[in-house]
Amino acid sequence: MASSKEMTVGKPLTLIFSFTLPLLLGNVLQQTYSLIDAAIVGKFLGINALASVGASTSVVFLILGFCNGCCCGFGIPVAQKFGARDYETMRRYVAVSLQLAVVMSISVALITSLFCSDILRIMQTPENIFKDAYLYLLVTFIGVPCTFFYNLLASIIRALGDSKTPFYFLMFSTVLNVLLDLFCILVLGWGVLGAGVATVVSQGVSAVLCYFYMYRHFPIIQGDKNDRKFRSRLAGHLLGIGVPMGLQFSITAIGSIMLQSANNALGTACVAAFTAAARVKMFFLCPFESLGIAMATYVGQNYGAGKPERVWQGIKSSTGMMLVYAVFTFAVLMLGARQILYLFVDPSETEILKDAILYVHVTAVFFPLVGILCILRYSIQGAGFTNLAMFSGVAEMIARTVVSLFAVPVWGYMAVCFGDSTAWLAADLFLVPAFYYVYKKIKQIKRV
Repeated sequence: MASSKEMTVGKPLTLIFSFTLPLLLGNVLQQTYSLIDAAIVGKFLGINALASVGASTSVVFLILGFCNGCCCGFGIPVAQKFGARDYETMRRYVAVSLQLAVVMSISVALITSLFCSDILRIMQTPENIFKDAYLYLLVTFIGVPCTFFYNLLASIIRALGDSKTPFYFLMFSTVLNVLLDLFCILVLGWGVLGAGVATVVSQGVSAVLCYFYMYRHFPIIQGDKNDRKFRSRLAGHLLGIGVPMGLQFSITAIGSIMLQSANNALGTACVAAFTAAARVKMFFLCPFESLGIAMATYVGQNYGAGKPERVWQGIKSSTGMMLVYAVFTFAVLMLGARQILYLFVDPSETEILKDAILYVHVTAVFFPLVGILCILRYSIQGAGFTNLAMFSGVAEMIARTVVSLFAVPVWGYMAVCFGDSTAWLAADLFLVPAFYYVYKKIKQIKRV
């Protein structure tokens, strides 16, 4: 039977590492699928098909980032009440979050599906890949409820100190996704549309299984009828934490959309290079993101338990782990970027390969910046200061917008390569003093 776990006692380094590991494996698994998906599309359907999937990457991040941010935010009060051992209120937060998810996910799916074509036009998507990009994006938007519920359930389970169970469901989802990908693309011949359908169906199935498993195997969240009532006060608190967290992801994505739009205007070759390189980047960013998510739960539980001194210990431990990984990643990508990119791009596509390698090399240099960003941002969110964390997303958006409007027209694709690192630096310049402010606040908590 699955079990919850408190992170309010024990060595922070050991706790954070053991909690991060399943998250990391899950993220690596998810990004491995993303790499396989891109490889299948690029190898079997061609460069234009790969570009059509990549042309809408930032838009997908905008919408799904908002949903995922809300899900992470909804998990924070659950973690805090779990740390405080207020299990009755914790169960009520779980019930209300699921009710909010129904309304929010359906609303987002309807609105985005209606404006799918307009979004791609605004992004200056090349005409020769527009149709496939539209089909892929439309299916992704229709499947928003599947993604929303899967991420919410995983967030709730992680809030209880269990990062292993979400990993198992993610493993199942990934395997199913790859199998459906091959079936829809190679057997049914659905092309790019098949890649979108495979992703939505696999997430939907996993969300349903995760829901029934969670309520059956986690006794701590099994309440009575009264616990499952809708409570507007709790809903307001959840939205007050979740929506700013979702907006932070979306605001960040707006800058990414600006950067991708500027890159789209450079032509299909640049779109394909950006798509392949971005897949590699996201794969190697997994540990940073996983460490950040672990810190959100760790800080949330210790904040709820009234143990602020453990928060600072956790920051030091996670930063040490992050720096070790950043050095390792730098070495791997500097030496092996070309071989990794061969997964998506044929060696004969010399121009695309050259541009993709440049993007990967530039990004790898600045990985410590995104590592600090993830640790501090998620820690601030875990303490419940999601409005403050949202402004780091604003800093990222402004930086990417400036690069898109002023640097790309002058330096072209080279400026695109420095877009992410500029945004990470801008966010860190805000997050470092912001965390200092939050830490001073949480030190005033009455200790248990």
